[in-house]
Amino acid sequence: MTVISLLRLDSPADFADWYRVGAEYVLTVSEGMGFETGTFEADFREATNAMRDGDTDLRPELARSVAADLLADAVFSDPFCEWMPLWYELALAPFVQAADYRLRRVAREYATGLDHVSVPRFSRPRDVYVDGRSALAHVDGFVDQFVFADALLHLEWYDHVARESGIDVPRSLVERTRRETVDYYTGRREGLSEDVRRFQELLFADDVWVRDIDDAYGLDSALFGVWERILRDERRRLAAMAPKSE
Repeated sequence: MTVISLLRLDSPADFADWYRVGAEYVLTVSEGMGFETGTFEADFREATNAMRDGDTDLRPELARSVAADLLADAVFSDPFCEWMPLWYELALAPFVQAADYRLRRVAREYATGLDHVSVPRFSRPRDVYVDGRSALAHVDGFVDQFVFADALLHLEWYDHVARESGIDVPRSLVERTRRETVDYYTGRREGLSEDVRRFQELLFADDVWVRDIDDAYGLDSALFGVWERILRDERRRLAAMAPKSE
């Protein structure tokens, strides 16, 4: 099977593992940073089981988490691809559009009955300027572009989904992480402050997200393998930057 086989996913039950893997990522980052997660772990497991049964009538806090996760995934890839070389963006465009449609369609089933649920807006190259030019102008090479795009967008993804799932993410940390991330990956600073470095190390655990999606859906995807390797290497590099204990 390949990544294209994901386009067969159509129902809430099909997306149960998709939501589960995203929720586990949110939990990993939140616990790693010491954020209060309340009942989130029990809640997302309850939501996952309900999705497997095809149940869309969830408690509002569960429905909001599911809808937020799926909507964030629906709109993640298009802006991400804008940070990448044109050949990559064009190659993935049909898949991105189809995935957006399917994720939104299932998300709407869980958004029904909620007072509101927002679709996040992820940064594109035209939104981030460094020295008067797009930040992308300061990043060369496929891997560096991929890592920079992910460092910025997975922060935005996590912040949105965690908050919609009832986890209080410190706004000041998110804002500072964004500033330092842009400066660091565009060569304007040599390192990251320790809490930002730790935050990004945990956020780069999205290599586990990629691997778990690949495993859950039996993809054995070469493309997912490339993504996982790039993300894992950056996570390990950030981990190696941690201060050495005495």
